[in-house]
This record gives sequence, C-alpha cells and structure tokens, in this order.
Amino acid sequence: MRIERYFDEVAKSAIREALGVDAPAILKPTQDSKHGDYQVNGAMALGKQRKENPRDLATKIAAELVKHPAVAAADVAGPGFVNLRLDEAWIGAELAKNLDDPRDGVTPIEKAERIVVDYSSPNIAKQMHVGHLRSTILGHALVSMLRFVGHHVIGDNHVGDWGTQFGLLIAGLRKFRGGDASGLDIEGLEGIYRQASALSKDDESFANEARAELAKLQSGDAQSHALWQQFVDITRAELDKIYARMGVTFEEWLGESFYDPMLPRVIETVTAANIAREDQGALCIFFHEWAETTGTPAPGRLAKQKEPFIVRKKDGAFLYSTTDIATVMHRHEVLHASRAIYVVDARQALHFEQLFAVAARLGFTMRLEHVGFGTVLDENGKPIKTRDGKAITLASLLDEAEKRALDKLAEMDVELSEEERVRVAKAVGVGAVKYADLRQNRLSDYQFDFDKLIEFRGNSGPYMQYAAARVGSIFRKGGIDEAGFRVPSIALEAPEEKVLARTLLRFADVVHAAAESCQPHLLTDHLYALSRDFSTFIEACQVLKSEGATRDSRLALCALTGRQLRRGLVLLGIEPVERM
Repeated sequence: MRIERYFDEVAKSAIREALGVDAPAILKPTQDSKHGDYQVNGAMALGKQRKENPRDLATKIAAELVKHPAVAAADVAGPGFVNLRLDEAWIGAELAKNLDDPRDGVTPIEKAERIVVDYSSPNIAKQMHVGHLRSTILGHALVSMLRFVGHHVIGDNHVGDWGTQFGLLIAGLRKFRGGDASGLDIEGLEGIYRQASALSKDDESFANEARAELAKLQSGDAQSHALWQQFVDITRAELDKIYARMGVTFEEWLGESFYDPMLPRVIETVTAANIAREDQGALCIFFHEWAETTGTPAPGRLAKQKEPFIVRKKDGAFLYSTTDIATVMHRHEVLHASRAIYVVDARQALHFEQLFAVAARLGFTMRLEHVGFGTVLDENGKPIKTRDGKAITLASLLDEAEKRALDKLAEMDVELSEEERVRVAKAVGVGAVKYADLRQNRLSDYQFDFDKLIEFRGNSGPYMQYAAARVGSIFRKGGIDEAGFRVPSIALEAPEEKVLARTLLRFADVVHAAAESCQPHLLTDHLYALSRDFSTFIEACQVLKSEGATRDSRLALCALTGRQLRRGLVLLGIEPVERM
C-alpha cells in the first residue's frame, strides 16, 4: 500500500466530514518523529480562504481523524497543523499482509504508459569508457523501476553506428590492413581509427579517400556495407560482454543507421511545417523567428536563441539533430510510445530543449523528458581519466572493482568456497560501482573513490548486500524457512521495533516516487535508512532467543527487511548475495 496516498485520502475525508468541503489535505511526513508520523496542513489554507481561525478548523479536522482505526492520535499544533500518530496495531497488521504479497506491498499504478528509455548509447568501433557509466547504470535502474510499478517499458540502446568515423575506418582498414578485418578486436579497431584520423589531418588525399568511402557506404555500396557490418559485429561482441557483467539488457538496439532512410522525410516535414529555412546553404531551424513565422513563440529561453538548430548541412549531410527528430517519429508512430526518456549527460540539456520544442511544433504529443546527470570526477575534482589523459575503459573499471572486492572478502575471512568467493566478489564489485552512482542526486557531479567504494559499512552497495545476507543468516541459524514465514499480525512494543516498522511501511511510496521522478537515489536513501534501523533493532532486541508472539513478530520484521533490501537492490540492478 502507498501509505502517504492512503492517509492523504483519509485526511481529505476528515476535512469533508468536519467542514463540508472538498479540499487538499496537504499531508507530509513530520520532520521530527516526536510530533507523530504525518502532518496535515490543509487547515492553514482553508482558514485563509474562509477567513476563519485555522486552529479552530484544525481542531474539527483532528476530531474526525481520530475516528479512523489507523489513527492513534491527532493533535493540533502551532497555528493550525494537525499531527497524526499511527496506530501500532494497524501498522503491524498492515505489514503482516506484505509477507503474503509477492510485490512487497508495491501496488501497480492505475494508468500504465508505454515508455521508451534511451540509455547507454556507446559508439561502434570504440570501447565503452567511464563516460558511459552513468547513462548505463541510471537507465537500467529506471527501466527496472518503471516496469515494476506497472509501465510497459522499452529499453533502447541508441548506438552511434553511422557517420564520418566510418569513412575513416574503411579507408584506414584498406590502407593499413589491405581491407582485411579478420582477427580484429575492439582495441584493433580503435587503433585503426586513431591512425586514420591522424593521417587525414596531414594527408588531404587520404582525407578525400575517407570522404569517398563514407559516400559509398551511405549510398548503399555492398562492399562498404559488409565492412561496416564487421565493425558493428566486432563492437557488439565486446559490448555484450560488458553488459552481461553489469546485468544490463535492452529490448531494442536501434542505432543511428536505422534512422538513415527516414532523414529525407524529416527534411520534408520540418519544411512543410514552416519552421526551417535555408541559411548559407544549410537548412536551419531558428527558434527566435517562430513568433513571426508560425504565430506562437518557441518555449522558454529558445524564444531568444539566435543560434540555429541545423538539420541539413550545406553539403547535404545530415546531423544528430536530424536523426533525433527521426527517432521521435519512430518512437511515436511505430513503437506507439506515450513517453520517451533520454538518459543523457546534463550538458546536452539545450539540445534536448531544442529537439523537444521541434517535436511539439510538429504535432508529436508523446511526453519527452531529458533525464540529465552530472560528471564522474577524480579525487582532484576533474573528469576521471587515466594517467595519460585517456578515458578509463568500463571493462578496466569493473576489473578493479571486482579485484578490490575479492581482496576485501579475503581480509574478512568469510566462510566461502573459492568459487563462491569469486562469484560474490563479482556481485559486490559491480554492485558497489552501481550503488555509488545511484545514491547520488543524478544531477550532481560526484567523486569516484575506489578506497571508499568497497566498504561494508555506511551508505554503500556492499553494506546493503551485507545487511540482506545478515537477514538470511538469522533464518538459517534458527532453521526457519524465510520465504515461507508468515504471521497474522506483528506486535510492536520496543522503540526499535516501532522505528523499523515505520521505515518498512514507506517502501511502496519510495519505489513509486523514485520511478516517477526518475530519481533512484530516493530508493538508495530508503535502503540505507532500512539497513541502519534494522541494525539498531537487532542490537537492541533479541530475535531467535525471544519467545512466542514476540519471537514471531521480530522474525516477521526481519523477513520484511530482507525482502525490501533484496527487492530494492534488484530494482537498482544490483545482485543480492546469500552469504558474505
């Protein structure tokens, strides 16, 4: 159950009964648990509207609220707030229901959307590097959370597989390897590209050759296309390895090449809509002209922007902007999406404002969102790179994380076989990288610190995995089937039990909020609070050594904690481990 939504309705009903009006309850959690669990602030606004004392209105609302069986107390505070304290027995009974719920109390949304999530998006013929880290991790978590709350989600890896670099690659392959791509791996492809790129700057004839190769490829030359396909296959094999390590999958791999046949239609469409004109031979969209040419100005800051959004260069070549418009068309007309989410670096914000404005002016009603994110920094606050200034490959970053996790497990002397230790180290290492990213507010830059990454304490991935494993160890030690454990109700007596129960009660609200706002850190915050409250609970309250209903209630709190920790980790794309 979504508790905040439930009590918001309870409070609205109390206002209706007390005052005879339908009005917002303005319910929110209290900042200090001493004052209760939730605060109803609706009387303040009503007092102003009705020109009545808000405390008098709040007193009438409170009198109705305490009639509800879930409300233990409703006290008027300050100028007219109502503080609610929930009934312990009601909380216990509500939580006990979740032991029988395969969704852990997270009810699906009433109205599902068809959503495309565009994320990761590496380039063909290049290794994935740390710059792809955030888009891949954030995007996968969003797909998982949105799907779990009930949306139909299509994950799309919009790979960079078309454009100038392929002319250079084909020309380079012919020059340096006689056109033979056999035996090449992704590093070999990168090497050819670097050589070809450098040569093109000094040798005009080679640069012309590369341009000619690109023209042949884009005109459909069979031999050129066969070489291009080899580049794609070599890269895809490497990408599949990285994604498998990270547990990341996609429903679609629609790269730039897929949209190439649609680009002439894009030009026709923007021209017919009277939003594009030629300027110095290029076809451009000038947003500051929209008020005059279309009768309505461009939205926001675009109305004053004089820099054009170019959709065709003077030489007839298309750009990312053209492909992105075609992508919107395809997702709307073919995939029938009602919403598209672009998980892309925050520095691309202006590009997406422009794209979304164009899409809206063309009549596409699909909801478009740019889910931006900050940069991964080193210990000096600079974008993280290798010592020689190159971007760190994602494969090497994962290797290092797994190695450090293996070393940490060895220090802890965990009772695991060598095979189990390696498997757990992989889950912990990759999970640590993911959690370190997801626990940030995604719009913030953050410093990547390997020394703090593999920590088994605090707000870290390994600690969440450890807390979940700790729950399992309690049930194994007691010889109790954790998955099948059920109780009719949970008695909350000790203060630590009450605190843990209230944290458990918020899970559904958190999952929905994290999914709908595209902010996974809301879920990591909950998992951290849950693991912290659980640790305090088991230190203060005997579980296996307690007896009767107390023992059952405490075991139920443990079981619910384990389920939420594991569910939350899975939603974030992190593998829970049974022992560590």
